[in-house]
Amino acid sequence: MSVRVGVLGATGAVGQRLIQLLDPHPEFEIAALTASESSAGRTYRDAAKWRVDSPIPDGVADITVGATDPDEVPDDVDLLFSSLPSSVGEQVEPEFADAGYIVSSNSSNARLADDVPLVIPEVNHDHLDLIEVQRDERGWDGALIKNPNCSTITMVPSLAVLDGFGLERVTVSTLQAVSGAGYDGVSSMEIIDNVLPHIGGEEEKMETESRKLLGEFDGSEVEWHGMDVAASCNRVPTLDGHLENVWAETEESASPEAVEEAFRDASGLDLPSSPDRLIHVFDDPNRPQPRLDRNIDDGQGIAVGPVQETSDGVQYDCLAHNTIRGAAGASVLNGELLVDQNYI
Repeated sequence: MSVRVGVLGATGAVGQRLIQLLDPHPEFEIAALTASESSAGRTYRDAAKWRVDSPIPDGVADITVGATDPDEVPDDVDLLFSSLPSSVGEQVEPEFADAGYIVSSNSSNARLADDVPLVIPEVNHDHLDLIEVQRDERGWDGALIKNPNCSTITMVPSLAVLDGFGLERVTVSTLQAVSGAGYDGVSSMEIIDNVLPHIGGEEEKMETESRKLLGEFDGSEVEWHGMDVAASCNRVPTLDGHLENVWAETEESASPEAVEEAFRDASGLDLPSSPDRLIHVFDDPNRPQPRLDRNIDDGQGIAVGPVQETSDGVQYDCLAHNTIRGAAGASVLNGELLVDQNYI
């Protein structure tokens, strides 16, 4: 039986990516789309300035877009995917959860809330059970679950592997694609022939979200990981794919060979959108590259370059498709995890 789903913020860049991933999905059936008041009441074809690299799905184009209000979404929708701006999500996502809907959200609001699961399924799927704490504390019949920031999710699967060596300190410098800022986020005059050495709020997200993701859940709360994380985030003129330079210090000695073997052995999950291999390790020092490697495993894989030894640990580069694995695809994976764990 198909799970009936809806997309909140369906006309935006991540909302369009969600529709692209959900329309052929083996478990999910798109049954509702919402957007701003200016789009409500129009067909999706007319409301969305479609910019994804495939046509609008036939079954979606004629759906009438509704307002982003719990009263406007059919009661038989089982799961909502949210790509709302955080300022909007902060207000309306709790309203949907209170109305009984389960919301898998890419929006940044509430990611660090004590009772909100922040989840990468292959890394900390056990944190999903924070839903029970959330429901007890807030009196909700529904639930709110988050995926992390696009730059965080690129790095953390590799850090989860390194934690087997006793992860103590992480320094990361990012080279982030312009699509991470949204279609109108960075002007061409600003980014062409240029690098922007600051992305507002991005460094703090990497430094905090990674510690929550790698924390221990004891059944009632998450104790954040004790590692130190320092991030420097830069916008570069690539369209898709965040490339990150990572330096990691570990308690135990970790040779490059041992780390690469551990990366290759990193286990995935048996979810419909799970990559065949969570982490792909390249031997070529010129890889990974955004243009060549961002679409590994349909954009759900993590690519890692050769591991090098440093005086205190290891250094490597990692890459992920920021609007698939780093955004829409992450929300879909969390939705699949909710089904797998019988929350839906």
